[in-house]
Amino acid sequence: MMNKSYRWLFITFLGLIACESDDDNGTVTEVEISSGTADFTTYVSLGNSLTAGFMDGALFIAGQQNSTPNILATQFALAGGGTFTQPLMNDNLGGALLGTTQILENRLFFDGAGPVRLPGNATTDISNSLSGSFNNMGVPGAKSFHLGAEGYGNLAGVQSGAANPYFARFASSATASVMGDALAQNPTFFSLWIGNNDVLSYATSGGTGTDQTGNPDPTSYGPNDITDPMVFAQVYAGYVQLLTGGDAKGVVANIPYVTSIPFFTTVPYNPVPLDAATAGQLNQQLIGPVIQIMTALGEGDRFNLLSSEEPNPLLIRDENLTDFSAQLNAALQNEGIPAQQAALMASLYGQSRHARPNDLVLLPVSGDIGEEQEGVPAPFNNIGVTFPLGDEAVLLPEEEAEIRAATDQYNATIASVAQQNGLAFVDANDLLQQVAETGLPFDEFFLRNQLVFGGAFSLDGIHPSSRGYAFIANEFMKAINETYGSNLPMVRAADFNPLFPAVLP
Repeated sequence: MMNKSYRWLFITFLGLIACESDDDNGTVTEVEISSGTADFTTYVSLGNSLTAGFMDGALFIAGQQNSTPNILATQFALAGGGTFTQPLMNDNLGGALLGTTQILENRLFFDGAGPVRLPGNATTDISNSLSGSFNNMGVPGAKSFHLGAEGYGNLAGVQSGAANPYFARFASSATASVMGDALAQNPTFFSLWIGNNDVLSYATSGGTGTDQTGNPDPTSYGPNDITDPMVFAQVYAGYVQLLTGGDAKGVVANIPYVTSIPFFTTVPYNPVPLDAATAGQLNQQLIGPVIQIMTALGEGDRFNLLSSEEPNPLLIRDENLTDFSAQLNAALQNEGIPAQQAALMASLYGQSRHARPNDLVLLPVSGDIGEEQEGVPAPFNNIGVTFPLGDEAVLLPEEEAEIRAATDQYNATIASVAQQNGLAFVDANDLLQQVAETGLPFDEFFLRNQLVFGGAFSLDGIHPSSRGYAFIANEFMKAINETYGSNLPMVRAADFNPLFPAVLP
């Protein structure tokens, strides 16, 4: 359990400091925890799922209790911080209902083989609105411009997708905004971590949305679109201006490159093993003829002959390629392939290729690879092997470049606004890059970005684990201590387990 006393005890050993005695007895020095120039009396956190404590693919009580803001508030209490309330879900199952219909999935747990959804019926009904105000204003799914949108928690708009089900539970009214409800509490200190979803939904959909850079009207955006960096800059600067208007101080964090998380790094581009007989048969009857025709068209490097000696790359559709379906169809028929089969092969391979190391395969695809595509005859129905994965299954290098460009511009805004307003700043992007590339120490543990056992991320491959959130909380406190002269103590890694069991109280 975390220390809940109002003072922190440090043991100073006499043998390690200059003194007049060689006595080995230790003394206990009581150090008062100070907020420095910050005032933690009324702390309000704003953001999205990373602020709410979302993990394991759901929002549930244990996750919320281990959210970064709740961890911060516990430490703030050591320096005069007040009560911190959260819009807790009803249970640790994590699903949610709208009336009698379940609209949000239950949380994931590790069953020994992999992450699976908990069975059971959700008890949290979104239509049962909570009363009172809440210090944790983290809203899963929120994009930057959503925080200021009036009616974002309008229950009537939840079913149509026009409003957010999480905010609908605790919005002060049908016309309230997240920012308005936060400001109504007159915060003396705030945290703001927003912008991740402005690129995340584009990434997790495999780039099926639109890069809206240059479009200043967010009301015209689709759910999977990338937010225009100028829109982000305008709303972000406006939020900070409002939050600091009453002389409140705060801490902000930038946006990590979403492509470094396990959701995009767990499934390799080449996970397909084949025996010699299968590889030889497919090369002779399918891959070989296609490579020959594509070579004549100047695109022979799209495909590789299959191997039985090493794992083979996935077959994927690439919307950036020239579609040679018509040419492939004609050439196959000229080689004596029946018209129906030639047409099928042309439709499958005319705009397809084998994956390369810089293609990012989405985590949910792992369950589809090698399965049979319904309605397609063998041997063309083997998903990822002879039947190409669709655009929604893979993040292509061109799409990743769009995400990175937008993220870099968002982060330039966040750093600039933080500096202009004297706010504590956390470079979350750099931290999570280190977790992905080399791992980072956290007390006696080491955080890596591997799914399940890496320690840093929860089972959904997107959100941190409880230990990951604790690590982030420490980084927030380091920035706060440095900026405001406080001396908030860090939390211990051992107090936060990276995996939750199937059964929780």
